[in-house]
Amino acid sequence: MKFAGKSVVITGGATGIGLALALEIGGRGARVTLFEPRKDVLADAVAGLKAKGIPALGFAGDVTDRSSLEALADFAWDQAGPVDAVIANAGVGGLHQSVLDFDLEAARGLMEVNCWGVWQTLQVFGQRFRDAGRPSALYATASENSLFNAYPFGGGAYVASKHAVFGLMDMLRREVPAHIETGVIIPGWTATPMTRGKGMPAGEFATRIVDQMEAGEYYLVSHSYNAVRMEERWSEVREAFAEWAPREDGDDQYDVRLFFERLRAEKAKG
Repeated sequence: MKFAGKSVVITGGATGIGLALALEIGGRGARVTLFEPRKDVLADAVAGLKAKGIPALGFAGDVTDRSSLEALADFAWDQAGPVDAVIANAGVGGLHQSVLDFDLEAARGLMEVNCWGVWQTLQVFGQRFRDAGRPSALYATASENSLFNAYPFGGGAYVASKHAVFGLMDMLRREVPAHIETGVIIPGWTATPMTRGKGMPAGEFATRIVDQMEAGEYYLVSHSYNAVRMEERWSEVREAFAEWAPREDGDDQYDVRLFFERLRAEKAKG
């Protein structure tokens, strides 16, 4: 999506990756509406954007509360014109504990933000985009941790939540009507408050990602060394299949996609 003249909503937009994306997208001529639960942080972010000449609004709320997201949508449509895109970016890092010892209440709280909050955001805005029939876009922030485990240990809840976002977006892109673009943002190690300022400069990251958004890409990527880690994971998976489940004649009978393609073909014949 080309962002000049567009209205864009960003959850978790007052700090970190969300704010970096707001600065980049706003710098390309978009109006941005930030969603953030901390009112003081939100006010500072909006003021900073306006100081750079970016039309910006803020709305305080929580992605775990659907009524809050509905109120955000009403506000954005009323104050910034018809919304053209939403970036479901809000997320938290959580504890670092072993999977076997992880505080499950803390894990549920993380999932409420990183998984259900993303899903609710996509539903609230996606349903309106679908009904309006205008060109629009749904984006969500996953992570390199949706492709492989960047954390060697202790990040089970976070890694699981980002795998969930990656799978959710992969399904969504196959379901939405043609007038809705989709994209999954896959940050690597980026300098934000969550990473204590370590990693790729957030502005550099945002420029890379927004270039791809404007080019209409689905996989929105940034850190080239991620490909090395991906290959490590998938080479291990391929080796397991080669050893224990190699291709053989007739194995396509158990492929789910091919089954439904055959079923549709049979129904089409009558």
